[in-house]
Amino acid sequence: MSAASALRERLPVKPGTLPGVLVAALVLACSEFVRSGLYGAYLPQATGMLLGLPKADAVAVAATAFTVHFISDTAMRGPSGALISRFGVRTVMLAGAALSLLAVGVMAGTHTAWVLLLAAALHGVGFSAMWPGAMNLTADATRDSHKGRAVTLISLGVMPLIGGGFLLLGALAERPRALVFTIVLAVLAVALLAALFVPDRLRRAVTAESQPDRRTRLKTAVGALAPLFPAAFMQTLTMTLLGPLLFTLYRDLDLTYWGMVALLGTGGAVAFGSLPLTGKVADGGRARLAVTLGFALLGLGLGGIATTPPMWGLFVLAALVGVGYAFIMPGWAALVTGRLPEAERPAAWGALMTVENVGTSLGPLVGAFAYRTLGPTGPFITGAALALLTALGYVIFRHTLTTRQETGLEGGA
Repeated sequence: MSAASALRERLPVKPGTLPGVLVAALVLACSEFVRSGLYGAYLPQATGMLLGLPKADAVAVAATAFTVHFISDTAMRGPSGALISRFGVRTVMLAGAALSLLAVGVMAGTHTAWVLLLAAALHGVGFSAMWPGAMNLTADATRDSHKGRAVTLISLGVMPLIGGGFLLLGALAERPRALVFTIVLAVLAVALLAALFVPDRLRRAVTAESQPDRRTRLKTAVGALAPLFPAAFMQTLTMTLLGPLLFTLYRDLDLTYWGMVALLGTGGAVAFGSLPLTGKVADGGRARLAVTLGFALLGLGLGGIATTPPMWGLFVLAALVGVGYAFIMPGWAALVTGRLPEAERPAAWGALMTVENVGTSLGPLVGAFAYRTLGPTGPFITGAALALLTALGYVIFRHTLTTRQETGLEGGA
């Protein structure tokens, strides 16, 4: 066997599928670059200049644009997954990229608030195809022994583009709109061009002749999906609760700004460093165990931070939280790909992503309410309670939250 053949055999993806996965990841990354930069950093600063509005009105329009975009994205995740099941990944991602380019092009030239909001809504519809497309393509391309790690790797791989879009477009907020939208439209054009090379499908679970009837397939998919809905909601709610508050809370923890950055960096570095080990647990037929351990560690870490320990203790607890995240990410990916029937996975995963987005949108509100009600330690106490409750749910409902691999292990035990 040649060295090239040996390398191909060691890759976690099936032969010939890696280029398609990477192209889909590029489409997703470009789309996220624009989304995060436009709604998270640029419009909050530049809407007044774009529309000629006073500051108070501009802030309201920018916030509404973000909300409208997020709602339309959330509402369309399920339908986008269903369209992927019917027409294939390339067709749906290509249509989504084209609609996104059109919507942002309209936004680039408008001086009217309602047109900007309509463009934001259309952009959300186009964007809704990106995550279901990239995740399903990755799951189809990856060997069963690496699905959790592969899906997690693609998810983490777009993070630098999310941060890059936020930082770059935020820094250009006071520059001429022509410069900013030239960059944005160029990136979306790259996404549209790349979408032309996304595969339609990599494989099917069974041939059309051997598929059961549609009603039986739907019943199977719903049975596999239903237990995941509460878990999807709880975990995104828990994991986004602290996000917007971190740079408000650091003073209450007796940290400087750079101390908080160092604390976050420690947690992130530990999470990345732990992924090879935690991913093996998740992909080795122990997906539910990985998620349960992850939320238990997350709960312990957040609960520890709520006691406001000394500086060295905060860094230890940040590392504990990082390990928790490192278990949760591949564990959840392996749980989803291991439970959902392959033939119905795009539609089912799209529906699941809708529930995840709802949890993501409510998390910051719950955190803010906890801060206002319980004080500076309130978000950490609430996050710890939710994380431990989620871990307990995985234990209590373990029989309804098992993957096909775990069922096989239990049967052979």
